[in-house]
Amino acid sequence: MSTGTGSAAGAANAEATESVADFRRRARTWIRANLRPLEHNEGAGVMRADTTDEEELAAVARERQIQRMLFDAGLAGICFPREYGGQGLSPEHQRAFNEEITGFEYPGRLQAPTFSPCAAVLLEFGTPEQKERHLPAIIKGEEIWMQFLSEPSSGSDVAGALTTAVREGDDWILNGSKIWTTGAWWSDWALCLARTNWDVPKHRGLTVFIMPLRQPGIDVQRIEMLNGNKEFCQEFITDVRVPDTDRIGDVDNGWTVGTRWMFHERMLHNSPFVTVPAGWSYGGVDATVLVDVARDAGRLDEPRVRDLIGEGRVLDLVRESLQGRIGRGVVSRRMPDQSAAIGRLFAGIASTRVTSMAYDIAGSAGAAWSAEDGAVAECGNDFLLRQTTCIGGGTTEMARNVISERVLGMPREPALDRDRAFRDVPRGGSGRS
Repeated sequence: MSTGTGSAAGAANAEATESVADFRRRARTWIRANLRPLEHNEGAGVMRADTTDEEELAAVARERQIQRMLFDAGLAGICFPREYGGQGLSPEHQRAFNEEITGFEYPGRLQAPTFSPCAAVLLEFGTPEQKERHLPAIIKGEEIWMQFLSEPSSGSDVAGALTTAVREGDDWILNGSKIWTTGAWWSDWALCLARTNWDVPKHRGLTVFIMPLRQPGIDVQRIEMLNGNKEFCQEFITDVRVPDTDRIGDVDNGWTVGTRWMFHERMLHNSPFVTVPAGWSYGGVDATVLVDVARDAGRLDEPRVRDLIGEGRVLDLVRESLQGRIGRGVVSRRMPDQSAAIGRLFAGIASTRVTSMAYDIAGSAGAAWSAEDGAVAECGNDFLLRQTTCIGGGTTEMARNVISERVLGMPREPALDRDRAFRDVPRGGSGRS
């Protein structure tokens, strides 16, 4: 494939702000000349184990290449400032691009969490040196980032982090473990939340660091899911030295960074920094999959199945409209930032429901299938893994808490550790000794 307009045209277009219409036309021309059209519902399913490691690495390499092609064409980092390699354009330009790239290959693995929340956090809290070092590399596809948040001992309570960072001169020494990091085995850098102070309540003793993943002291172990997928990883961090220049934000003020970090994570559907096809669904399952499953199961004419397909389509329409409303409300400040949790909650629940309906429609083939069963194949595994869309990216339970307490203003959930030094909070055997 040709690289299309090239860096010269991209640079020329960056000199003056394009109208959304002109940008859309340029994007459409380039996409159709350079990117492969996707097959119908290619990549659908819940974390399916349908590629070998070699195929996965080849796909990652291809997506890095696509990201670089987008950069050379002046189509990458659409809403990032120009001084960091972005285009300095508006969210409307990004939405136009998302609409035009629908149906074509795109660098999906690089979008979350690399662009959002990681690059968004760097842009908001990073030092000028950190931004100059990393944001251009991210926009070019040279760096893929992960988020080291969850830990084996604390689940969704990320503020209960036990990974420690101890100051030693101009460096910090990190020890601990992170878990449920999708794609860490082929990634480059990470944002890491660590505990720097045990003598204050848990939210006040945290600090955020950046670190390269390929270094001594970081052992990445892959976790095999019940369907054979090994994308989730656990990382063991042993005496990893991080210079203080790689600290994000103030010491012990990591929760301020973390709150925005989780906002950007929940805003994935509406993030101006992320390139995803229009109508992208959380978990890769939407109502069009239901049509395919019904057809291949020979049940497309059954009234009840048609009702389920209709329900799925309504969920898709509501999700798209809701995400648009939240995005506009947050940007205009008519809605608080924490309203992003509403979209996160609905996306997780809707995805789980559609996956369950696909399993229902599949009938007996949901329990036993062959490769010749078309869209019916793997519906059983998708059903067993359906809750991952309510866990990854912040659980829907946490989203409910955020909505009730920070959007609706309801009383806060009681917490016995709120005003206690973290070292005095009782913990199980995995706690700090």
